[in-house]
This record gives sequence, structure tokens and C-alpha cells, in this order.
Amino acid sequence: MSRLGGGNDAGASRVGGTVRRPVREWTPSVHELLRHLESKGFEGAPRVLGVDAEGREVLTYLEGDTMGDAAVWPGWSRTDATLVQVAEWTRAFHEAVADFVPSPGARWRTGVPWTPGTVVVHNDATPFNAAWHEGRLTGFFDWDFAGPATIGSDVAWMAHAWVPLYARRVTALEGFTDFDARPARLRLFLDAYGWSGGTDSVIKEIQARMRARAAQIRRYGAGGEGLYGRLLRGGVADDLDEAIRELDDFPR
Repeated sequence: MSRLGGGNDAGASRVGGTVRRPVREWTPSVHELLRHLESKGFEGAPRVLGVDAEGREVLTYLEGDTMGDAAVWPGWSRTDATLVQVAEWTRAFHEAVADFVPSPGARWRTGVPWTPGTVVVHNDATPFNAAWHEGRLTGFFDWDFAGPATIGSDVAWMAHAWVPLYARRVTALEGFTDFDARPARLRLFLDAYGWSGGTDSVIKEIQARMRARAAQIRRYGAGGEGLYGRLLRGGVADDLDEAIRELDDFPR
């Protein structure tokens, strides 16, 4: 058994071709989602294998390189080809999840209830949760933040993560400095997905989600404990505020 690098919350271990992770309150709902994706033949997510004798969930291991504990994003995460693959993964995922109706009483970590017109999405499909193998995106792991959102909101949030549209200071520390390329990269992502709308609504949705995320971190992190406490101490809420301001001047 070996501990898998990366992650801000609880951690995961690899045992052969499986991943073992702590079971949380929302795990049964996430398993229901992942089993639906498996029934649709969607290959860009782990398969659920059950719960082991120690009470940990057991998932299939997605083959490939990952970010792990690296501070700087790997080169593959910043190419136009990868951006297109992520957009294609997003479109295929939305098609697979379109008819998923969670069981009554389903619980999501986000606390947002499913309603008709929303779909249950990953909500954290960033380079930190991606697996990359032999020039291809294998898929995304760590579905703990899965929860309901609209298609448009998820498209915007995926673009935010991969264009990327974080605060410039943050993206520079992660190794991305070609800020002038970001408007074209956003358009490339949207075109590869098949998004017919303009970029203005996408930028506004990103800002709205950043505001909500910053408020959530400040609210739940005030006690200083757990994941949100670590995010608050790490300045993540302030970074989101900075990104929101910068996007006010983003070319539409």
C-alpha cells in the first residue's frame, strides 16, 4: 500500500490497481453517480468496487501521471491539445450524466440539492485531480465535491480551471504566465466543447462561483479547523477576490 500524493482532505492510498479512501457522509451519493457513469460506458472516471474491511471506499485506479504534491503544473496541463481534451471530456460527461436522477435524500458535500434542470458534476476537475497517460487525459479522480450545478455553470468552472482564469499571481506560481493567450484559450475551450454562447456570460458565471466559494471558505473556515480552515489560512479566499477583480477587465 502506498499513499497517493496531493490532496487537501483525508488522503488516499493505492493498493494494487485500486484506490482506498475514507468514507464520508456524501460517499453513497457519489458512488451512485459513479455507477451511473459506468452504466453509460463513460470511461473518464473511476469505477466503484465497494467498501473494504477497514471501512474505506474502494475505487479503480486511473492510470497516468498526476500533479501529486508538485507546486508547478506539469507541461501537459498547459497545452492547447490538453485544453481540447478537457473540453471533450466535459461534453462527454455532460451527455452521460444528463439523465442521472439522484435517489431521494442524496447528500452532496456542496450542500446544494438536486433539482430538475441541474446535473451532478465533479466541481473540482482541475489539473490537481487529473490523470494523464501517454499523451491522453485518462480522466478525473477525487469526486468528493460532486454536486448539482447547471450545464453552463460547469462549463464555466471547467474553463476557469484549465484556461486558467485564477488570479495572475497564483497562475504564475503554478507555472503559467502567458496571460495574453487566455482569451484565445477560453474561446478554444468553448469551441471544442461546442458552446454556442459568448464569453461574457461565462466570465460572469466564473466570478459568481468565485464569490460563492470565497464566502464558503470564510464561513466554514472561521473556526480554523479542517479543510476550510486550511484554505482560509492559506489565503485562498483572498486569491479568489483578486481573481474576481482581474476578470472585470478580461477581454470579452
